[in-house]
Amino acid sequence: MSFYEKYLKILGLVKEEIEQVSKGVNSDIDVEEPLKTKILTLLNAPSKHIRPLVSFLFLKASGVDIDEKQILLQTTIEIIHNASLIHDDVIDESTIRRNTPTLNNDFGNKLAVISGDYLLSIALKNLVKLNSFPLIEMFSETLASMANGEINQQFYKYKIPTLDEYLKKTEQKTSKLFETAICGSLLIANSSRDGQKFARNFGTAFQIRDDILNIKTTKSDIKEGIYTAPVIFSGSIENCENGIEKTRILLNNYIDKASKEIQSLEDNKYKNALKELLGLIANE
Repeated sequence: MSFYEKYLKILGLVKEEIEQVSKGVNSDIDVEEPLKTKILTLLNAPSKHIRPLVSFLFLKASGVDIDEKQILLQTTIEIIHNASLIHDDVIDESTIRRNTPTLNNDFGNKLAVISGDYLLSIALKNLVKLNSFPLIEMFSETLASMANGEINQQFYKYKIPTLDEYLKKTEQKTSKLFETAICGSLLIANSSRDGQKFARNFGTAFQIRDDILNIKTTKSDIKEGIYTAPVIFSGSIENCENGIEKTRILLNNYIDKASKEIQSLEDNKYKNALKELLGLIANE
């Protein structure tokens, strides 16, 4: 069974909830054509929906029911994630995303930046509907963290960072949104369970896996001056493949940390699915 087939099997446990999130992401787009169609095309391009998936599995494994508020929160997470991708494409001057021409490729940088901001405005409206000041504060800190991660990445372009600098940037740009997806959901459910460490370790592992795959395939990060763990461990751009094995050890370290954080959950199919998902990430 391929990675994608195994992933779809896991996703099947919360397929209905994921479909509701996808529907919600599309529902509030109201801009001039042909921009509206382009934004909807990007939002509906094949996606793993990894953040709502891992959040719903964690919530259900913790005995938390998925209600309309949980759907709205995960919808907001997906909108913020997609807004960040649009902005990233402008920064990186990317022309293709998910096998689809980027928004900046079709409409230029100015309209792409505004479109990303527009999605963030929809996310803000959703947060107002959830009517929780602590949740708004959590999201504002997350957006600041993501922006700081991007700023740090720009300052380290074409420089090999230290491992600590790489991990800090990874937590800021990637892990923080996973934390907000899970911890925000636990907050509105009034759950006493702590999901922060699991989310942080899962998100970091997810990004490290992505960085390994990038080195093994397109090496687009290197071309853009973004030097990740394999480059750090190899000590050079030319021989970056030599750092893959040590990067795998780093990846497995975060997988192990995430696994330990779900040991206290009751044994059920959702906990098992989280274990399977961690196994998929570990095997790239």
